Amino acid sequence: MSKERMLTGDRVTGKLHLGHYVGSLRNRIELQHRYESFILLADVQALTTHFENPAMIRDHLREIALDYLAAGIDPEASAIFVQSMIPEIAELTVYYSMFVTVNALRHNPTVKAESKDRGLDEMYYGFLGYPVSQAADITFCKAAVVPVGEDQLPHIELTRKIVRRFNELYRPVLVEPKALVGEMPRLVGTDGNAKMSKSLGNAIALDSAPEEVDYKIRKAVTDPARIRKNDPGHPDVCPIYAYHRAFRPEGEAEIREGCEKGLIGCTGCKQLAVTALERLLEPMRERRAHYAAKPKRVDEILLDGTSRARAIARETMREVREAMGIDYFDKV
Repeated sequence: MSKERMLTGDRVTGKLHLGHYVGSLRNRIELQHRYESFILLADVQALTTHFENPAMIRDHLREIALDYLAAGIDPEASAIFVQSMIPEIAELTVYYSMFVTVNALRHNPTVKAESKDRGLDEMYYGFLGYPVSQAADITFCKAAVVPVGEDQLPHIELTRKIVRRFNELYRPVLVEPKALVGEMPRLVGTDGNAKMSKSLGNAIALDSAPEEVDYKIRKAVTDPARIRKNDPGHPDVCPIYAYHRAFRPEGEAEIREGCEKGLIGCTGCKQLAVTALERLLEPMRERRAHYAAKPKRVDEILLDGTSRARAIARETMREVREAMGIDYFDKV
């Protein structure tokens, strides 16, 4: 390989939002020319929580692809591919599941948190084994780096353990990946109570119209202890300040001082945040409109990316089967 490989992606459960952008998408865009990049449309893993409605996944597949292209993913530099069209990922998932314990999965912090958020009394096999499937996503292309949000770090650590275990059991074939976490912490939702999430209704989608961005920021919660404009504020508990840090870093210090000293009101602070968000989102809308008008081109990008990923998957699986001694007829 002339470059190390990077693997990243998203479950196909809905359009991407600002939390995705801050958590990993911005990192992917900055790194895509430094690494040989693969971006996964995780439609199979979307079934772990949406198995009763696969039509929804079908509807969102191209929407997320448009989000990628609009945000700045270069299809020449990054292979955008569809998970279900790489059968080698499913095969790897089965092999890994043979030596990953149920207890390790049950105690995975991300699995525990999501099952609690969704109120699951019982966990389906696919949901519980999601981290194993994710390990297969990462390792089929021998990815060395994985840009993720902080909440995904337990999954990456499990992948590293799986790689070490496989290489010890059989032969050093797989690459142990490292996580690349963006500098920004997780973006708080507009309600201030949780991370930005589609299901919680507190997210700003990347394709939001200007009036929607303005409305959601105007209605967003701020420092609950600040009643009047001249009241000293506490920016670290205010979601709007987090947006300044993420999207307007050049003015962050001024906002902090103005808030703490009661020199700027929440209305003015919010308007500056809206302006910064529009500076980010307007070019995305233009690129999205360009690709949305060419649906056949979008399909070509997905098919080409999937073909590139599949070729690498076949080679990896050849090495994996040989290392395990189950390449029964390859040498006949």
